[in-house]
Amino acid sequence: MDQPFTLVGFARPKPERVDELRTVLASFVEPTREEPGCLEYHFHEDRAEPGVFVFYEAWRSEADLEAHLALPHMQDFWERRMEYLQTDFDIRFLDMISPYLRERPA
Repeated sequence: MDQPFTLVGFARPKPERVDELRTVLASFVEPTREEPGCLEYHFHEDRAEPGVFVFYEAWRSEADLEAHLALPHMQDFWERRMEYLQTDFDIRFLDMISPYLRERPA
């Protein structure tokens, strides 16, 4: 397997929009996991800072991530994201040092 295209993102919502953003971001999880090229897609809330959301994504390739971001619901959210956020997403692209195991041990 080639190295996945991986990112971690942080979202800091406006205090009055925390619950709404949590709902919106959570709604993306299952459909995204079904997309071709999605290896991992996880959505978290920071324990030390409740209301700060963290997402972890691993894609087969950068093209797969770009296809995800081009979907209509993602485009719509991206255009409206600042309605929810105090500051724009902090997104960090990662190089995986410990590659996925091809098969999991039994």
